Amino acid sequence: MAKKNIWTIRFIKFSKKKFYKTGFLTGFTIRKREHARQLVENRLSYINKIYKFKINRVAIKNQKTRWGSCSSKGNLNFNYKIIYLKPALADYLIVHELCHLGQMNHSKKFWALVEKTIPDYRRINKELRRIPVKFI
Repeated sequence: MAKKNIWTIRFIKFSKKKFYKTGFLTGFTIRKREHARQLVENRLSYINKIYKFKINRVAIKNQKTRWGSCSSKGNLNFNYKIIYLKPALADYLIVHELCHLGQMNHSKKFWALVEKTIPDYRRINKELRRIPVKFI
């Protein structure tokens, strides 16, 4: 009987992982992701007129600890919770990830790119860091 209970517990844990990895989403989450996609794509098209970077793909995810990320393949990833941020913070986040297409680091050149459109990026960066993703 103990073996059966252990198997059941393992199966439930596996099923939960599979459930989240396969992307079974509620209607609520789907609507929030679509809202986030609209926001991000609209702002990217406006802001990228200045930078003219080539964007490969934009993904809206439900990351537990990150607001966004950029891959060396030119993929930009954003947390769907960006829709809950103030517009200035959302714009900063979008510009930050977009600028990684020009500089894949946080060098002086990278921050100069960010400063091109967000002159007070230091203050906004500090404000964003005080808002943990997991609490939204």
